Amino acid sequence: MSEPVRIAMWSGPRNISTAMMRSFGARPDTHVVDEPFYAAYLAATGSDHPMRDEVIASQPNDWRDVVTGLLGPLPGGKSIFYQKHMTHHMIASVGRDWMPLVRNAFLIRDPRAVLASYVMKRSEVTLADIGIVQQHELFDAVADRNGAAPPVVEGVDVMRDPATTLGKLCAALGINYSDAMLRWPAGRRATDGVWAPAWYNAVEQSTGFEQPKTTERSAIELPDDLERIAEAARPHYEAIVRYKL
Repeated sequence: MSEPVRIAMWSGPRNISTAMMRSFGARPDTHVVDEPFYAAYLAATGSDHPMRDEVIASQPNDWRDVVTGLLGPLPGGKSIFYQKHMTHHMIASVGRDWMPLVRNAFLIRDPRAVLASYVMKRSEVTLADIGIVQQHELFDAVADRNGAAPPVVEGVDVMRDPATTLGKLCAALGINYSDAMLRWPAGRRATDGVWAPAWYNAVEQSTGFEQPKTTERSAIELPDDLERIAEAARPHYEAIVRYKL
């Protein structure tokens, strides 16, 4: 049996990362995993997130055990392993040596839109919380190692034209595109993280990608403290977005 295709999709929070996991999970050939480093991140940092204790109890707390699972066998004869990762979970103590063994891709969103959404779920936010600096570091490391930019998609592009954007992403990842990625049943999944009740209310009602309601920047007003974070994040976002498919 051939080695499965392992896809690590690197996103910050409050993007369409869970909808993307739904999309890949709708493929009959794909197994998905939801933020496998979350518990290890919380255990190492002491960060106070919703359902913190439940998250820590639900996953391995040692990043090395997480990596063992990411590189291990897949259930049910699946041939693709889609890994939904949060970039801010990759703190300095988490090893990176396993990353060349997977196909890395990046899901981005304008920092202003990320911040406007984030504070609806968690009142306090820092630049590190939205993961854009870490995403830039991971992107540069993959690009330097490969000698070319890895695949990049922007969430708003997926929402506007999912078939075209996902088709480009699949081609860049070396897998066949499937129309099965466009629709999925509403509801929770066994593969969803235990934190789903705190974060996934919208995606649990979804059955596909919805058209964006506004542009990502022009309709967003932020208070001064968030505006400062957005401006600090912008150079990192712009360094990645110019490579999007």
